[in-house]
Amino acid sequence: MHPEVGDIVRVDVTHYPDRDFPEVLQGIVTEIIGKATDTGIDVLEVLESLGIPSPFPEDVIAEANAVPDEIDEKDIIGRVDYRNEITFTIDGADAKDLDDAVHIKALDNGNIELGVHIADVSYYVTEGSALDREALNRGTSTYVTDRVVPMLPERLSNGICSLNLGVNRFTQSCVMEINSDGHVVNYQISQSVIKTTERMTYSDVNEMLAGNQEFLDKFAVIAESVEQMAKLHEILLAMRARRGSIDFETQEAKIIVDKLGKPIEIQVRKRGTAEMMIESFMLIANETVARSFATRELPFIYRVHEHPKADKLTRFIDFASVFGIPLKGTPEKMQSKDLQDFMLKIKGQPGEMVLSTMLLRSMQQARYDEDNLGHFGLAAEYYTHFTSPIRRYPDLLVHRLIRAESHPTTEVIEHFEEIIPEVAKLTSSRERRAIDAERVVEAMKKAEYMEEFVGQEFDGIVGSVVKFGMFVELPNTVEGLVHITTLPEFYNYNERTMTLQGEKTGKTFRVGQPIRVKLTRADKETGDIDFQYLPSEYDVTEKVDHKARQEREEKAKAFRNRGPRRDRQNGDFERRGKRGDNRNHQDANGRKGSYDEKRKSSKKPDKRKNQNRPHNDNKGRESGRRKKKENKPFYKDVAKKRK
Repeated sequence: MHPEVGDIVRVDVTHYPDRDFPEVLQGIVTEIIGKATDTGIDVLEVLESLGIPSPFPEDVIAEANAVPDEIDEKDIIGRVDYRNEITFTIDGADAKDLDDAVHIKALDNGNIELGVHIADVSYYVTEGSALDREALNRGTSTYVTDRVVPMLPERLSNGICSLNLGVNRFTQSCVMEINSDGHVVNYQISQSVIKTTERMTYSDVNEMLAGNQEFLDKFAVIAESVEQMAKLHEILLAMRARRGSIDFETQEAKIIVDKLGKPIEIQVRKRGTAEMMIESFMLIANETVARSFATRELPFIYRVHEHPKADKLTRFIDFASVFGIPLKGTPEKMQSKDLQDFMLKIKGQPGEMVLSTMLLRSMQQARYDEDNLGHFGLAAEYYTHFTSPIRRYPDLLVHRLIRAESHPTTEVIEHFEEIIPEVAKLTSSRERRAIDAERVVEAMKKAEYMEEFVGQEFDGIVGSVVKFGMFVELPNTVEGLVHITTLPEFYNYNERTMTLQGEKTGKTFRVGQPIRVKLTRADKETGDIDFQYLPSEYDVTEKVDHKARQEREEKAKAFRNRGPRRDRQNGDFERRGKRGDNRNHQDANGRKGSYDEKRKSSKKPDKRKNQNRPHNDNKGRESGRRKKKENKPFYKDVAKKRK
């Protein structure tokens, strides 16, 4: 390995800066990541720093290459055959790993049959194999601005495991009978085989739902199915609303980059009916699979979302009250239905996006667990992840459990009871790592995009207010800080109302308020964006609360006029004087003495005077001043240790 100047490398540090060499850091290069001038090296640095592996090990690639490209007809025996159903995928236009397909049809009893067919990845990725170990280590696919770091090699994710148009594919299917109230009254979960009729995109389906005749004619074979799916989506949406599922309104950015990885545009992702429709179908399938295991009391991995912590909900209730919107219930006993009612009240209001974001931050983080703790946000008693085994390891494990526990033995049950807790813990951690990577890269690319707009003015919304300033969000989701020191006067921060108010003018900034700012700095390296406040017609002036200023002035005055030192023993004040002022002072026992004399007599001898004089200790060894260290390079000592 021969790294050169300008290489990005991974280093094992062998010597950190110390007192003798404060500016020296030594290490051994273990891997060359790339050149500083390579396209996309900035994103790769983030991924590598978080320990997210990009290339697959050779043994993993070898196993993936050994998987056949086509299904052998004899392997279909024993599977439920859905190849005669009108089955199709609905994904983004650029998606290549198509892991879910759906079919729908009306039943004679008035109910609807919905089939959710998921790629049977567990058939090819067997437990304990090199593919399985690597998938577990990665835990999930990581999606950043300009790339995807897949959980599985592309030969599987885009090949035999992808439900591509018009080819036989092995799946695990959850086929449900759903009544007019949105309840699953019957279901079958099985190993299956399908052949997709169409490969649809969200935009195509949205055009069909909007009545675009061109698209209705083009995809006439599935037109009736799409119409039925839209109706079923409304039924499922109403069912979730009745039980209290919370719908968080948040904005998600889509950063467009050029061939060199440089951001050229930031768009706000929009979700149409097609996107929400597929989400509804995946949710009901996940719930049905989780319920089937919970009711049989078999080992399983659940996706859980626990009740919010009381202290966080208390702060949110206080914050929401500022907007004049009360919340029902107490923090300890508040139900998801109460929060859903709140979200309906703020819909269309000026602070909707801010309140929705603040409520989302008050929630606990969803995770994986071996115990069924329910899903608070969805108001679901049972929930898991079954629908994305190409990109999430827990889904892959669920598929493995479906196969293994269809006829469970004591040995199988004990095996999964042992491994599921560790898998749940590890995959939850890997999920958080992937989210961190996505956030860091997004912040970096947003800052890089904004660099060319430094000095320009923008209208935005106050997203949050803190002691040191306020964060302002622009319509394209870019967020930056207006630091309190850049404001034209002294501002008091009110923690309860989350406001900043000027002491002299009464100018007030609160969450959700429009504001005009000028971009002063955008730093790609740190992801920081700084704004400067500009006076505008958006400014709000309120009556000044002089109490805060008065308290601050009183504290400052008390500090300036602080009295003499307080005696630590009896609490009395003792006047500080010059040396000798208490020479004739008489103590409590009538004794007199000079302050100077006491200082002199109590002064300890200076041991340093004789420290250069050699002497023998009680063991006859000569000792003296320690020899001064030689100013030699640290790597000589390191070389000695290695020998």
